Amino acid sequence: MLYDHQFILLLIHLISTSLMVGIIWVIQVVHYPSFHFIGNSRYISFQKFHMERISYIVIPVMLVESISGFLLIYDELNPILLISMVLLLSIWMLTAFFFASVHQKLVSGYEEETVRKLVKINWIRTALWTLRLVLLIIYFTENFNNA
Repeated sequence: MLYDHQFILLLIHLISTSLMVGIIWVIQVVHYPSFHFIGNSRYISFQKFHMERISYIVIPVMLVESISGFLLIYDELNPILLISMVLLLSIWMLTAFFFASVHQKLVSGYEEETVRKLVKINWIRTALWTLRLVLLIIYFTENFNNA
C-alpha cells in the first residue's frame, strides 16, 4: 500500500514519464525525420535553434522524472521501479554519449547519413521510454488497487 507522499511522488513520476514518452514519440515520428527537409542554407541555424529550444522542454521534465524516480526507489526498493530506473539510466547514457555528439556534429551542417542514424538509433530511446511507462502503469495499478 502506498503512503500519501509515495502516491504523490509516484504520480509526479508517472506524469513526467508520460510527458517524455509523448515528447520522444513526436521527436521520433515527426521532428527528427523533418531534419531531411531543412535547406542546407538554413540547416546550421535550424540545428542550433533545435538544440536550444528542445532543452527548455526536455531538461526540466527529465530532471523531475529522474529525481522522482530515485526518491521512489529510496522509499521502496521494488523490482519494477528498479528495472524502470535502469532503463532511465540507459536512456540518459545514450543521450549523453551518442545523441549529444550527433547533434554537435549536425551543428556543422546537414549530413544525410548522420540524420538517418539519428532517427534509427532514437528508436531505442523511444522503446525504452515507452517500456518505462508500461512498467510504471503496472506498478501504479498494482499499488492503487491495494490502497
